[in-house]
Amino acid sequence: MKLMQGVALLALATTTACASGTGGGGLGDILGSVLGSGAGSQVSGTIQGVDTRNRQVVITTSNNQTAYLGYDDRTRVVYQDRAYDVTALERGDRVTARVQQSGNAYYTDQIEVTQSVSSGGSTTRELVAISGIVRQVNHSEGWFYVEQSNGGTVTISMPYNVTRTDDDRFRSLRVGNSVRVYALPITNTRAEFRQFY
Repeated sequence: MKLMQGVALLALATTTACASGTGGGGLGDILGSVLGSGAGSQVSGTIQGVDTRNRQVVITTSNNQTAYLGYDDRTRVVYQDRAYDVTALERGDRVTARVQQSGNAYYTDQIEVTQSVSSGGSTTRELVAISGIVRQVNHSEGWFYVEQSNGGTVTISMPYNVTRTDDDRFRSLRVGNSVRVYALPITNTRAEFRQFY
């Protein structure tokens, strides 16, 4: 099944208390200290990163354990009643992830952001100006695709905490619109929105 084939196992590694275990425990024993028993368990902590190659979300829990949670295309990130793509998560976001289990495989189908690191803002010196024509827009997942005048293209994702004015402008975007934005570069073809100008 696609859901399980594309999802990595959830592995937990303690960073401060490895010696406190009995040494013979399996994966289920380790998980028990974080997840508890039964399906539908949760993990709360801070995002350390999103590994898009292995399709894992890396979370550090309050007791200094690191959880590698598998995800797939159906995993939802929710913040303030809006849904986002998993790649919109930022290092430092505080989250609660719902964890599902099938056999020895663990993955998350929903991640709720309880506190966004973006609320603290970012330094303007890192921002770049991007202008061009909107070629694709996805309002539900929070991103739009811009073709620049120099022929380059960039996908711009919307962060969690944008002003009401910018959010309204994003929701009104349509294919063919001209846009000018300040954004924080992530890669050569991806950036995170900061404001329209």
